[in-house]
Amino acid sequence: MTTACQTDQLRPLPARLMNTHSPPHRQPVVALVYGDVTIVVDERDDLFYTQAALQAHQPGEGRITVQPTPANGSPAALAHDMLYALGKRLAPGPHSPDVWLDSVNEAWLAAAAWGVAMGVRHVVVPRAHLLTIRRIDQLLAWRESTGAQLTLLWQKAPRGLPTSLARVERRISGRNQFETHLAEPGPIPARPSFPPAPPVIAGAASPVVGQAPGLQPRGIGTASMRPGRRTHSCAGALATAQLVQAAPALEIASEEARALAALAHPLIAGTLNVLAFTRAGLGSLRFTRDLDTTGDVCAIKLHGVGHRYCPLYTVPAWARPLLAGARAHHRLTGQPGDSVFGPVLVAEARHLRAHAERLPRLGLTRLAAILVP
Repeated sequence: MTTACQTDQLRPLPARLMNTHSPPHRQPVVALVYGDVTIVVDERDDLFYTQAALQAHQPGEGRITVQPTPANGSPAALAHDMLYALGKRLAPGPHSPDVWLDSVNEAWLAAAAWGVAMGVRHVVVPRAHLLTIRRIDQLLAWRESTGAQLTLLWQKAPRGLPTSLARVERRISGRNQFETHLAEPGPIPARPSFPPAPPVIAGAASPVVGQAPGLQPRGIGTASMRPGRRTHSCAGALATAQLVQAAPALEIASEEARALAALAHPLIAGTLNVLAFTRAGLGSLRFTRDLDTTGDVCAIKLHGVGHRYCPLYTVPAWARPLLAGARAHHRLTGQPGDSVFGPVLVAEARHLRAHAERLPRLGLTRLAAILVP
């Protein structure tokens, strides 16, 4: 990895420079680099480095600053802090529909999915010296899942650094070097590419212009109907889009779009946003696979009963990051052949219903009412 720390001015740090009794004006700031992880040792707790880290928070450029909540003993607290930095908000209250994100694994999986979908390439964490070893390990695991660069501000003497984070030592010569390090591009693009959607036809979705809705070209909507079989032979969205014009998406108010974008769980956000711009039934999402969304997230294919009518919909610009989050969540679970939205429609259906009821202006309450309370 090439970072701002790897310049001609940087050299292996002599042990003598780690002396905590060095004069304040000569106190070095040290960057310890391990893979795509950089730990900046700011032994004097210089306010400049904290302020620079906070100012570096630019989600639109793929860089976020995660501020750990002090003295939060919740096992998933740091994952919640990560979700907050990504612009997600957990519903409050003891009976919150986001209670399933109290699970450490589920919370970090959600944070990883949003990180991938939003194109996060660099995460900066101030006051990392206050984190437990367990939470540092969680951060490292998140980095491996997303491929992003991780910079930790260690604002005390480096004696407490975990061994795995102190294998390679580099020195940052001053404030300019730190600012350059924060500004450098990370290992992945700043954000995913969501190109303009292809032209759409007016009115209800039709498999082919001028063709009856109940009919589709051979191989596009034919299902395998053998008893006991869950799979089907419907073509994916990309193949369908070569023969079918996608139906236009329904418009929703910007306030509702922002409310959906703030939902913390990718499957909740993805499910409700598809329902919002298609007004399809929940059954249409039950068999939606990864390949039913085009690679550019501009179109999604849903499935009717018996796959006799499987419409293709245009995905509006505001909904593409949410659908990308649901797809990333699905891929991170390692089950690419299964239903993308299946888990939230069954095991976590009550949470989906609760969120639909919290957003009454979307008009999804009746759609979600068929789910278990």
